[in-house]
Amino acid sequence: MIEILKSILIGIIQGITEWLPVSSTGHMILLDELLHMDITSEFKEMFFVVIQLGSIMAVLTLYFHKLNPFSPKKSADEKKQTWTLWFRVILAAVPAAILGLLFDDWFDAHFYNYVVVAIALIVYGVAFLLVERRNKNRRFRVTSVYDIDAKTALGIGAFQCLSLIPGTSRSGSTILGSTLIGVSREAAAEFSFFLAIPVMLGASALKLLKFGFAFTGAEIGILLAGVITAFLVSVVAIRFLMGFVRSHTFAPFGWYRIALGAVVLLRFALL
Repeated sequence: MIEILKSILIGIIQGITEWLPVSSTGHMILLDELLHMDITSEFKEMFFVVIQLGSIMAVLTLYFHKLNPFSPKKSADEKKQTWTLWFRVILAAVPAAILGLLFDDWFDAHFYNYVVVAIALIVYGVAFLLVERRNKNRRFRVTSVYDIDAKTALGIGAFQCLSLIPGTSRSGSTILGSTLIGVSREAAAEFSFFLAIPVMLGASALKLLKFGFAFTGAEIGILLAGVITAFLVSVVAIRFLMGFVRSHTFAPFGWYRIALGAVVLLRFALL
């Protein structure tokens, strides 16, 4: 029961931080340093990735109509537009998918620790502040996800590769990269949500295949508790972020990342 409560807490953190540009994996690694879940290392490695399925279900639920190319409520042109959007999303997912397949174990072995997380939090926090200063009063050339062309999608996908380092943030790297190449904050956030679908499904499938399906009853309970919690919290977090970016910059998230990174370094330096 204690481990399930810990899983729910991690699900809350996952649901909030997956969509905000502050690094969900980084937060979960740091939280585990404090919680010390009593589970095997193999299950923990799989759990921290597969819990993201709850967040994916939130995106599919909130954007079901927009992402559904078979909707009878859409015209032929709208269905074609939806298929084109999916093509751009899949195209953007390719770079990180290739690197993830080739170097997944290497990244797990070398970068999943609090030092890397803290440094990445601070570095990308500073990057957000600099980019937002650069974007002040800027007119973005792309203001809708439907206007993202193949070249722009590949550029966003290249930035997403940075998120293989924990603490970077998948949403953070894609949003930061998107605004740098001329995509508005709202369109960047929305495309980042959609891009998470193939990326997280692929990563979860890879981790499940590596782990196998011989779950104990306790492991099933822990995993389900985390996934369901992540889904419920993600619904709230996505709605919050889309409302936030309509009238604010991402600078507050930059300051948060810097502060959190500093606290983490100080916390573990004093151990």
